[in-house]
Amino acid sequence: MSTHPVRTLTVPTQELLDALQPLPAGMTAHLWDMVGEPHGVDYAQIDAVVTPYAASTDWRAGVARVPDLQLLQAQTTGHDGLPELVGAGTAVASAAGVHAAATAELAVGLMLASLRGIDAAVRDQQEAHWNPSRYPGLADRRVLLVGVGGIGREIAARLEPFEVELTRVGSQARDDEDGHVHGTDELVDLAASADVMVLITPLNEQTRHLVDARVLAALPDGALVVNVARGGVVDTAALTAEVSSGRLKAALDVVDPEPLPADHPLWKAPNAIITPHVGGNSEAFTPRIQEFLRRQTARLAEGREPLNLVQRGPWA
Repeated sequence: MSTHPVRTLTVPTQELLDALQPLPAGMTAHLWDMVGEPHGVDYAQIDAVVTPYAASTDWRAGVARVPDLQLLQAQTTGHDGLPELVGAGTAVASAAGVHAAATAELAVGLMLASLRGIDAAVRDQQEAHWNPSRYPGLADRRVLLVGVGGIGREIAARLEPFEVELTRVGSQARDDEDGHVHGTDELVDLAASADVMVLITPLNEQTRHLVDARVLAALPDGALVVNVARGGVVDTAALTAEVSSGRLKAALDVVDPEPLPADHPLWKAPNAIITPHVGGNSEAFTPRIQEFLRRQTARLAEGREPLNLVQRGPWA
């Protein structure tokens, strides 16, 4: 389905603006970080906006200044809060696929770091302490993968050579080309036999606090919780209690709230690893987001349906 072609686009950085040149015929792009004023264009002329990535300032209020926005294009895979920000009349598109490889490799890296005691070895190194110990390792672990979208598939593919026993969980039970997918209604029962739980599900009304005190309590002693999804998928208070007690381990790229307060006990828990929401933020991001946006602008200039729509807006 087509709509009116997008003629005017804004992007948040000069690097992106340069990377999109030459633009498709009939399209112009302008620099706007969504905090200050757009360069060389009035708000009423803007058809589509590319949001900032990993911005240190709150850009969301800027959306309200654009009266006839057709498309809000995120640079992230996650899109929680964006449909509500713009309303049903504006389309929202994610950058699904751009971050898949980087996030999957971090998920595996967090598993290995915790399960091979690399975090403990780094702490020992600071004290010049030679402390050989036996850790569980990843081989033969029973891994429960919660989330079977694009990044979930990439995590599963990277786990295959590690010889794990993988169980996948999606929103509903079903079978696909890779076998059986369990539903989230089975999560408590499945958790009872998991050595590692990996979370890569979107955050929405159905998944907020999906991993609650009941799920965490079902995990065996010593199990590892890896979250590369969104912090709100896990009940932070319940996780903190389990980790602080020493019963569970955690490796978290995302937390709730984000960042954690400086005095939060998870910071100093010896069985927790925390990275600052950098799952997709590797050097692979820049060329991949640029290539994706070049494809997206070509479609927009022709009035074709955008890629990765999560809210259809004018393309309904």
